[in-house]
Amino acid sequence: MRWKKLLFNWRVILLLIFIISSFASIYANGITYGLDISGGTAITVKLEKPVDSTTMDKVVNSLTNRINRLGVADVKVEPWGNEYIIVKVANVSAETVAGIKDTIEKQGVFYAEFEGEIFATGEDIVQVFAFQVEQSGTWHVPFQLSQSAAEKFARLALGKPNYPVDMFLDPPVNSLLVVSPDLYNTMLTKFNTPAPDALSLPERIKNAFNIDTLIYTNQTPDEIVKAAEGKELVVLVDVNGGLEKYLEEKNLNVRVVERGKGETDEELVVRTLGLYGPYSVSEGLTTGQASTNVEIKGSSPNMYLAQQEASVIAVVLASGSLPIKVHVEGTQFISAELGKDFKRQVLIAGIAALLMVGAIVYAHYRRFKIAIPVVSTSLSEIIIILGVAALIKWNLDLPSIAGIIAAIGTGVDQQIVITDELLGSREKTRITKRSGMLRRMGRAFFVILASATTTVVAMSFLFKFFVGGLRGFAFTTILGVLIGITITRPAYAEIAKFLLGEKR
Repeated sequence: MRWKKLLFNWRVILLLIFIISSFASIYANGITYGLDISGGTAITVKLEKPVDSTTMDKVVNSLTNRINRLGVADVKVEPWGNEYIIVKVANVSAETVAGIKDTIEKQGVFYAEFEGEIFATGEDIVQVFAFQVEQSGTWHVPFQLSQSAAEKFARLALGKPNYPVDMFLDPPVNSLLVVSPDLYNTMLTKFNTPAPDALSLPERIKNAFNIDTLIYTNQTPDEIVKAAEGKELVVLVDVNGGLEKYLEEKNLNVRVVERGKGETDEELVVRTLGLYGPYSVSEGLTTGQASTNVEIKGSSPNMYLAQQEASVIAVVLASGSLPIKVHVEGTQFISAELGKDFKRQVLIAGIAALLMVGAIVYAHYRRFKIAIPVVSTSLSEIIIILGVAALIKWNLDLPSIAGIIAAIGTGVDQQIVITDELLGSREKTRITKRSGMLRRMGRAFFVILASATTTVVAMSFLFKFFVGGLRGFAFTTILGVLIGITITRPAYAEIAKFLLGEKR
């Protein structure tokens, strides 16, 4: 009869339901492991200069939003000091990593320009639509401009069919472009449209962004320094010859753009300027009627690369610009083999820890009917925590596992408090009454709730105001404590009362 009463106790039934549900969740969803266990890539990002915490938060949030839009499941963006950010991604291909790096390095400052006049910026982008990729590798990223930007373009393009329209992402504003004669000739001839009176590309970028183009014909470094007066940046495009070091010694900000393998002059210009276009204005857009729907178009060697490039452009346009320039300083691959060994070691250590806890509890009370329920309750807490983590797809990394251990350690302490209250009163009076039992359980749970409250408050602070590993540690600790005080601890109290001879 007493066994039946225990099995039909609602607290015990609730515990069993959660254990069964957790096994089902783990089986159906699997456990998602973090980068330090499953392996992946760590990307070191350097900011243009040290920033305050507010700016750092903006950069972290923007990068997180961008990378999440790429569909990367397991990503962590963590500040490191006030000048670096570490981006960690797990279980991704080399192509995906390249796409992430490209997305990170685009500051995301968008401009649309017509005849040297900017008519739209990133703030004028109302909505970015789904991109399209053709079998040939041509891709399209359609988006909607604000009405004011569309009306400005309509005024500029009135009566000018076939004139070029350029779109830029992160152009080198207020800079001196140092290029070879061949590259300059490419800028003059390859970036025009059938309109004979239209401005050339060097003229358009001069008027729109104050970018001067200098043809490099072995000028002395001092001549280049003089040409760069008042400029924020000197861009050496496929020309160096020791110029970079000399110009930097003159306290100039220098960017070197080297030609990629097999890269044509046209492709090099496009990459240097962040240029998409020029697009030839159709007659339908030169009537003065405003149109808000536009698109950026490009091409890649194959559909896969086209999809990658279009995805990056769409993400950058949709997420907006970063508050400061950043660049990828290094990439580190983390092997998953270490994670496999670690999982095996954690399993062995966990089993050994539970057995050790059981042995210590038995040595203290000299009763298996106390030691076994304590170990079983701790094991049930681990199962439920893992079940919840599997359900919400929480990434279990090293700090998260440390949080589980911390929560279990707290749980064992609380079970001992309950046991001591029961045993202490029995030794003192040898009389069991319902009112006395309730008072003892009340004292035990007062201590448990006070301890749990302080832990949850402290961990909530870590979860809200810190990033990276501390959030994982805080989350699993809070989850374990809440599971303990609402599910496992009440069930253990009922089991302990039954095993220790308490009758209601």
